[in-house]
Amino acid sequence: MHEMELLGKTKVKVKDEHVIASGKPMIDWCPLFDKVRGIKKVTSEAASENMQFRIDKHGMFCPQRKLEMDTFVGFGASESMMTGINRGIIDAAVTVCDGAGTVITDNPSLIQGMGGWISGLIETEPIQDIIAGIEARGGHVLSPLDAKIDQLAGARMASATFTRFAVTVDDAETAENLRYLEAETQAKIMIIGVHLTGINYTDAKRLLAVADIVTGCASKSIRELVVPMVQVGTSIPLFGLTKWGKDLLVERAKDVEQPLLINTMPLPVLPENKQPRPLV
Repeated sequence: MHEMELLGKTKVKVKDEHVIASGKPMIDWCPLFDKVRGIKKVTSEAASENMQFRIDKHGMFCPQRKLEMDTFVGFGASESMMTGINRGIIDAAVTVCDGAGTVITDNPSLIQGMGGWISGLIETEPIQDIIAGIEARGGHVLSPLDAKIDQLAGARMASATFTRFAVTVDDAETAENLRYLEAETQAKIMIIGVHLTGINYTDAKRLLAVADIVTGCASKSIRELVVPMVQVGTSIPLFGLTKWGKDLLVERAKDVEQPLLINTMPLPVLPENKQPRPLV
């Protein structure tokens, strides 16, 4: 059994390569999935169909899982970490993968291959072919026996080998504990907040106080509280909160093939017609 949240944090359960349950979404419309998949209304059925598409097309939660892919969006967490390693801004990343759980790697192609199709992975079971594929590409699975997701433990494991690495987190407590680990190990940890739709104001404030980068997702509280140094994107934006985070996103911009507007202005910039509906 595997569980992932996608399309407005809809909980979807997968077993034997098929969706077996789909919950209720928190939002009605996502500009990203309208653009890339033509989804005009976010529903339980739309989330189920999109998850099954990822299973059938990309092998998610399957032994034949694809572990390399092109960029999905210009500015995403996995795309940014991929660029960060290629540019020497970070040495590695602690992220997650279906069928494997928490993964530590310095392979930028693997980071994108694992993360490009993941929204919010809640739990997963080990799939040996996926784990073998990750290890063959230079990845280290934190807990191969149970595919545990534990970003703090993954960061501790990473700190034994790497001195500057990124960690994706979706909660304030883990982010705060990563700062304690940073002080303990002398590693430099780039905290990237992801999958933040529905985060409450208190936790959003805590996360923004310690993170380097956060994604806006469909979060009302992140949009209202964030004071970024740099913003990329306007509908599902990424916000750089520190100079290190800003450096990473600016480097990522160099890899985006579409024309770019670079300007100074008060941030955030959030055109109302481009935001997910409703913000939660």
